[in-house]
Amino acid sequence: MTHSPPPGRPRARIPRPQQPPPPYPHIGAGLWRRALCGALALWAPAACVAYLTRSTATLPMLILLGGFAVPVAYVLWAYERHARDLGVSAVLGCFLAGGALGVLGAALAEGHLAHPSLGRFLGVGVIEEAAKLGALVFVLHRRPGIRGMRAGLVLGAAVGAGFAALESAGHGLAAVASAGGTDLRTLLETELPRGVLAPFGQALWTAVAGGALLSLRRPTGTFRYAPPVVAAFMGACLLHTLWDSTHGIALRLVARLSGTGPATRPFAPGYPAGPGTGQEHLFALFAAGGTVLVALAGIGWVRSLARRDSSWINTP
Repeated sequence: MTHSPPPGRPRARIPRPQQPPPPYPHIGAGLWRRALCGALALWAPAACVAYLTRSTATLPMLILLGGFAVPVAYVLWAYERHARDLGVSAVLGCFLAGGALGVLGAALAEGHLAHPSLGRFLGVGVIEEAAKLGALVFVLHRRPGIRGMRAGLVLGAAVGAGFAALESAGHGLAAVASAGGTDLRTLLETELPRGVLAPFGQALWTAVAGGALLSLRRPTGTFRYAPPVVAAFMGACLLHTLWDSTHGIALRLVARLSGTGPATRPFAPGYPAGPGTGQEHLFALFAAGGTVLVALAGIGWVRSLARRDSSWINTP
């Protein structure tokens, strides 16, 4: 038999048990699409205003959105589908460290390299990949629980995406400065290709090296620089070198096939002359084809590493 409270007295509330906090902050699905569409919705009017008015007021927005839109959307997509258990702070920290420490370290070292040659392309690849891998180690050195192939692939991609974002913004700023600050076409030709290709370049190469590094990390948090890690790092450097070299290789191939230029080595010191009249389409085909081949090699490598990890998750 239940006893009801006396008339006029409020019924006592029974406190509900406190629910445990979720293991990761909730982020709604599809945030990467909204972020990308929002960035494009801001970028397009800014480009129109800059083109119509020839004003430099919107150039900072164009440079920042053009450099960061695709890399940020890429990292959000990777977090939503594969890395919610790693935590927002780890992914965000890798993105920021990859941009700041990676670009800073690469800029300090690349200034001592000679102008275009095989040694320069290889040196740039080694320096930038080492800087990005160092940024990954810096962020995770006090997080011993983060290890495994999946964590390395996602966080390595976040580091590479952060590096690509700041690098694209820097190239856009340099293009604007060299063009006097009002040449919108130069800015677009510099930023658009780099922004679209960001997930298939810097992010993939660091994902490969990061996956190998964290897959062999000890439970105590110590990083092991074993032969598989060194091999993955050198493979990432090779892909980086080939990516940077596609422009020069395409020019040399066009010159050789058309018979209009000297048959020099593809990596001879100095830039070869630009394509002549009627050769632009052939050059564009070779340059784009080389970039696609390098990107496909990176995608295939990352997919093969992901298949080896039984903890790989793919949340809808």
